[in-house]
Amino acid sequence: MKIKKDFILRKVADSYVVVPVNKLTLDFNGIINLNETGAFLFEKMQQGTDRESLIAALLDEYDVTPEKAAADVDIFIKKAEDADVLE
Repeated sequence: MKIKKDFILRKVADSYVVVPVNKLTLDFNGIINLNETGAFLFEKMQQGTDRESLIAALLDEYDVTPEKAAADVDIFIKKAEDADVLE
């Protein structure tokens, strides 16, 4: 899984937002707001990764159970698919 190259993540004050750039600005209206965990996963997905690597990264970075990490990753992937930000 990989985030489309024309979406960028920015930190604005205490929030994280994803905005389209280049040609995607014509097709994608708005921005995506993320929390800290969502921004962490988004950054990993910009480089290309798989579900298991995302879960492992969450377990390394945050104090969560494997079940919670897996559930959070699954929710994030589903939302990324619904927002059409994946290649």
